[in-house]
Amino acid sequence: MKNKLYWLLLVPGIILLVFFLVIPILNTLFPTVYDNGFTLSKYIEFFRDEYYLSILIRTLKISIISTIVCVLLGTPTAYYISRCDKKWRSLLIAISIFPLLTNSVVRSFAWINILGKKGVINTMLMKIGLIEEPLTLLYTEFSIIIGTIYLFLPLMIITVVGVMENIDNDMMEAAESLGANRITAFFKVVLPMSLPGIIVGSVLVFTGALTAYTTPQLLGGNKNLVLATFIQQQAMSVGDWTGASVIATIMIIITVLVIKILNMISSKLDKRGED
Repeated sequence: MKNKLYWLLLVPGIILLVFFLVIPILNTLFPTVYDNGFTLSKYIEFFRDEYYLSILIRTLKISIISTIVCVLLGTPTAYYISRCDKKWRSLLIAISIFPLLTNSVVRSFAWINILGKKGVINTMLMKIGLIEEPLTLLYTEFSIIIGTIYLFLPLMIITVVGVMENIDNDMMEAAESLGANRITAFFKVVLPMSLPGIIVGSVLVFTGALTAYTTPQLLGGNKNLVLATFIQQQAMSVGDWTGASVIATIMIIITVLVIKILNMISSKLDKRGED
C-alpha cells in the first residue's frame, strides 16, 4: 500500500516533466532525424560546413575557458569564505551573489561601458600613456569570455562554499600536525573533498556558458556568433527552424557528454571511501 502511495505522489511531477520537458525535446529532435524516413543528413551537413564548425569551436572554446577560470577563481574564494566567521560569511556570500540579482542585459551594458573604445579601461590606459589609440576589447571573443565569467562565477562560488563549509577544520589541523604546510594541506585534504562541489559548479558554468544568449549577443556582436545566437539567427532571421533544431540538439548532446565526462573525472579523482 505504501509503495502505491509513493508512486501516486510521483505522478504530478512525472506529468509535468513529460509535458514540459520530454515532449518539447522530442518535438525538437524529431524533425532533425526524419524526412520521409530516418536520416542524419542535417547533422552531416552541419559538421561538413566550415562556417558552422567555426561557430561550434568558438562556443566550446569560450565555455571551456570560462569554466576553467571560474574554477581557478571560485575555489580559493569559496575556501576563504567557508573559513570566515558566520557573520562575515553571510556578508561575503551576499556580495558574491549580488551580480545574480541584476539583469543580464544590465550587466552586459555595464561591460560595454567598461570595454568600449571610450570605456573605462581604454580611457585609463590612454591617460597614463600606455597606449596611444583605443584597444579593441569590445565585440571580441575576449569580451564574451569576460562577461561569461562575471555572469557565472557566483554560481561556482556558492556551489563550492556549500561543500567546503562541511569540511571540518580538524582535518586541516591534523594534516598540518603531520608536517604538511597550509597549501599542501589544502591540496591534499580540502580540494579532494571539495570535488563534488567543483564538478557541479563546473557543469553549471559550462552549460550556462554554452547556452548563454544575451551576453554573447551584446558583447560579441554579429561577428562572433556562438551556438545560442546562431539558433536565433537561423530561426528568426533565416526562418530555418529545422536547422535551429539541429543546433539545439547538438547543444543537448554536448551538455550530456560533458556531464558524463566530468562525473567520470570526479569518480577517478575522488578517493573517499577507499582503503
